[in-house]
Amino acid sequence: MTIAEERIERLCALAKRAVREGHDDRARAYVQRARRVAERNRCGLPRTFKRFTCDACDVYLRPGRNARVRLQDGHVVITCDCGAQSRYPYHPRQ
Repeated sequence: MTIAEERIERLCALAKRAVREGHDDRARAYVQRARRVAERNRCGLPRTFKRFTCDACDVYLRPGRNARVRLQDGHVVITCDCGAQSRYPYHPRQ
């Protein structure tokens, strides 16, 4: 694991904690910084980080607080308070 990947993981943890404590602006700054580190070092973001951040407003998403999660026809639809939606496939158990 490179230094950039370690820093991204740390920033993700800090954003999660900040949003839990109610510091949305601080969490947004952590998300923006993590994306910037990933761009500069040409490394990808972890799947959990990509799925729990809004691409439009850079906020860390907490379902039930600032995001709505719905299941539709084999997809998870996450809607941010800003109105942006992201869809991820899932396979229901049979």
